[in-house]
Amino acid sequence: MADTVLYEVGEGLATITLNRPDAMNAMNTEAKVALRDAVQAAAADPAVRAVLLTATGRAFCVGQDLKEHVGSLTADRESGSGQTMSTVREHYNPIMRALTEMPKPVVAGVNGVAAGAGFGFALAADYRVVAETASFNTSFAGVALTADSGVSWTLPRIVGPGRAADLLLFPRTVKAQEAYELGIANRLVPADRLAEEAASVARTLAAGPTVAYAALKESLAFAASHSLAETLEKEDELQTRAGASEDHAIAVQAFIAKEKPQYLGR
Repeated sequence: MADTVLYEVGEGLATITLNRPDAMNAMNTEAKVALRDAVQAAAADPAVRAVLLTATGRAFCVGQDLKEHVGSLTADRESGSGQTMSTVREHYNPIMRALTEMPKPVVAGVNGVAAGAGFGFALAADYRVVAETASFNTSFAGVALTADSGVSWTLPRIVGPGRAADLLLFPRTVKAQEAYELGIANRLVPADRLAEEAASVARTLAAGPTVAYAALKESLAFAASHSLAETLEKEDELQTRAGASEDHAIAVQAFIAKEKPQYLGR
């Protein structure tokens, strides 16, 4: 992986760290390719049972690198190629699919401002641990663009369609406390404890019943766009899968023995 994104796997946890602190982790092409490759690698690796997405410096991610973007737009005008906006299809969409569809939980450790695509990355996580000094901003309309990175899907499901429209049409800074009240942040922690707390949450999930977590993640996504009757059928399918897992047998035996289960992730 490129230095713009750091990737490490240990004890079932893949830690993916955005690493352009001097640019507030803005996403240039190199960073987008590296992040796409990292999340896809984590999704495909059977040794990975949970993922932590975080960042270095004072920002989580401020979205698209606008300096590079301006240069690309200029090149488009000169060549007539119109390739600049293909980044949504080539980079952002695969990143979002890998984060949301991987059969393992994703934790975002939001250390600072998350704007535009950075906000989208955070929303794609299954659980967000947020520093009390962090903030969020949709940003897109502020540069005359529409939503990408899945924000038009994730944001209204978390805050409701009315609030989502407000935040998208009138971009503003949403501070950590408000983000917690809106449901964007799952847990607020002091800034100096963000790294420790986010890693602790992710390690807990990495040691948990991976098949059950994958089923829970799939069921929530399915229920978001299906009827109750269809969702009940899906729950039957997923519960059958979870019930056949080794981890379920381990959990039941540990419950009877009044012991803490030691899950295998299968």
